[in-house]
Amino acid sequence: MDKIRELSNKKAAVIFTKSSCCMSHSIKSLFYELGASPAIHELDKDASGMEMEWALRALGCNPCVPAVFIGGRFIGSAKDVISYHVEGSLKQMLMDAKAIWL
Repeated sequence: MDKIRELSNKKAAVIFTKSSCCMSHSIKSLFYELGASPAIHELDKDASGMEMEWALRALGCNPCVPAVFIGGRFIGSAKDVISYHVEGSLKQMLMDAKAIWL
């Protein structure tokens, strides 16, 4: 859990993914389209990946990827991010965290 906390606070937007996950790819693409450049941590390519996966599950992220943090705060998985985007609040979250500027 400490590693998740540490990594999620290093950048305004952080996404934990797996390289084979199509939803992770979609969420990364959405962030890039909005102008954000999130830190990407691929759990299947990290030596501590399995440990981080269990920590994300403990946070309530099921499935464990993609797990999205904005401004150091866990905002959810793909369905949550898409919901925030549809309701129009995702962009504001990214702006508030200084992940994007207008």
